[in-house]
Amino acid sequence: MNTREVVDTYYRLANSGEWDAWCDLFAIDQTMDEQLAGHVEGRETLREMMKGFPEMYASFANVPRHVVVDGEQAAVVSDITGTTHDGITVEAKVCNYFRVTGGLISYFANFHDSVPFAAVTGK
Repeated sequence: MNTREVVDTYYRLANSGEWDAWCDLFAIDQTMDEQLAGHVEGRETLREMMKGFPEMYASFANVPRHVVVDGEQAAVVSDITGTTHDGITVEAKVCNYFRVTGGLISYFANFHDSVPFAAVTGK
């Protein structure tokens, strides 16, 4: 897959809750700097983290609004909306940065206001 296809697949899988397949988009030795989870290394570490995601959110959407692709890099501005099983709604605007190497995400970072997530994370 080229960079645009990887990015499009990332959002499609996230929005359909296919977290195991979503994790497969990442390189085995991927590095992620995630706004809430911090620094994450390795696809299997990420996979273990994502196992708890469906327990946290009853519904989740991350809708791209603007996508820029330049070779092996991409940036996406999107809107996140999630609802917990307790009915707490989270809404945030986010910017994701992707580096895609050999058809897999080798580096990922996201940037957003953490305040909307405080009711969910307790932070």
